[in-house]
Parts: sequence; C-alpha cells; structure tokens
Amino acid sequence: MECPSCGYAESKVVDSRPYSNNREIKRRRECLKCGYRFSTYERLEERPLIVLKTDGSSEPYDREKLLRGVLIACAKRPISPQTINHLIDEIEVEARNFPRHEVTSKKLGEMALTRLSQLDDVAYIRFASVYQDFKNIDEFLTALKDIKR
Repeated sequence: MECPSCGYAESKVVDSRPYSNNREIKRRRECLKCGYRFSTYERLEERPLIVLKTDGSSEPYDREKLLRGVLIACAKRPISPQTINHLIDEIEVEARNFPRHEVTSKKLGEMALTRLSQLDDVAYIRFASVYQDFKNIDEFLTALKDIKR
C-alpha cells in the first residue's frame, strides 16, 4: 500500500478492526519510511452486480451513481452521511441477494424510494420527482398524497 504522504510502497499494519457491519476491515497503517499513519479499508470481492436499464442495455452497478442521487435528494435535510451510507449498504445487500446478481434500474429506484419514505418525506419526494419523471403537476400531487404518515 503506497503512503499518501511520501509515496513509499511499504507500510505496517498498526491496528485492524471490523467496519460497516463486519462487511469490511479498517486497517490503520504506518509508513515504514516517514512514519505517516493512514487508514485503508478491505472489502470482500464479490461477483459484479449488473443493472438492467429500461432501454434494454446493461451496465455494472455503480455505488457512486446511486449515492449521488440519494445525496442530491437529501441535500439540506437533517440526514447524516452515515445514515445515507447505511441506506446504500442495505440496497446493495438486498440487490446482491437476487439469484442472478442482476437488478433492474427500476427496482433499484424502488428500493431507494422505500427507504427514503421511511427516512424523510422531502428527500423521498425529491428522489421520486427525478426517478418517476413526473410529466405534470397532477402526477406530482398524487405522489405527495401517497406519502404515508
């Protein structure tokens, strides 16, 4: 592992501990040249998850793409980054449990909407307005009425 401070290629592990519900290992490392300490995260390599898009094409699942959409929906809302990461983790676990490791983009959106509806009404509507591509105000009002209290 290359030191982010000096670029030296060798370091020693100072501490290891489980991270993110035991799905990752966080390692504290120390550069053997300059003594700089830094963290690395180790995750089990899994079979790639494939997203089947509405136009019939497919692409590898991109966590950052889903995360960006959820972050935009949650902007200026009282939702912590840890909560958002946990939400994305839950979606990934559910999607990876599908038999063929394939998930439709529609299903990913539904999983995000379900979790956002339980988390924050405003974030839910923001995400829904992009995901469901409302064509007019009536569709938007219908979605507002469907929010469960």
